[in-house]
Amino acid sequence: MTREWVALGTVLVLLASNLFGLIYSMVVLKTNIFKSFRIQTKNYDSTIFRKRMPLFIFNFLILLSVAGIGSFLIYESIDTTVVSIWIIASQVLFAFVIDDVWFYFFHRWLHENKFMLKNVHAIHHRATTPFPLEYLYAHPLEWMLGMIGVVIAFALILLVMPINIYALWGFGLLRNLHEIHIHSDLELPLLSKLPFLSKTKHHDDHHSKLSGNYASTFNWMDKIFNSTFKE
Repeated sequence: MTREWVALGTVLVLLASNLFGLIYSMVVLKTNIFKSFRIQTKNYDSTIFRKRMPLFIFNFLILLSVAGIGSFLIYESIDTTVVSIWIIASQVLFAFVIDDVWFYFFHRWLHENKFMLKNVHAIHHRATTPFPLEYLYAHPLEWMLGMIGVVIAFALILLVMPINIYALWGFGLLRNLHEIHIHSDLELPLLSKLPFLSKTKHHDDHHSKLSGNYASTFNWMDKIFNSTFKE
């Protein structure tokens, strides 16, 4: 697999997952298919998607650029062979854990620092009743700083072994899909039963109350640091 194909594959993974997010958002906003699974009862503004779209596109282009160019530049550190599923799974899990630790402290800081909350993070919290693609609705500075956890995670993996391309792609796909879903305002039966993962309501409560529930992928950081939202 060439350097160009690694970069292209990375971009395609993100394009595919966000295309899903776009379709998911349209279904949530324009139909009543998932109405019975909604957590909040507040109706959506009919113009909300059009208003949000410019920032969606801008942040999505940042994501594609960072991921595509980044995978192109670190090609020499990427293993493109098919390896044991356990190696792939361990790299994906490790990346999720490290990224979530970063996200917890970064996200909590965004709330505890009054300047950052007012001037940066407040943009994301305009989505009090979120829909799937609103994971992209954030100040570009917050969006870029939020990526640091992924960089740290894969840098740590490199200290031990090469980054496997399928682990990189798998992580990118699963992370995007999870972010899309926890911003959906939907508590779907099967997904709400998955062990260890943070549920949609965990993050939905954070958006609606602007307090607590700072973790993203998992919820143990909130339990450890006693920051779970309390009714």
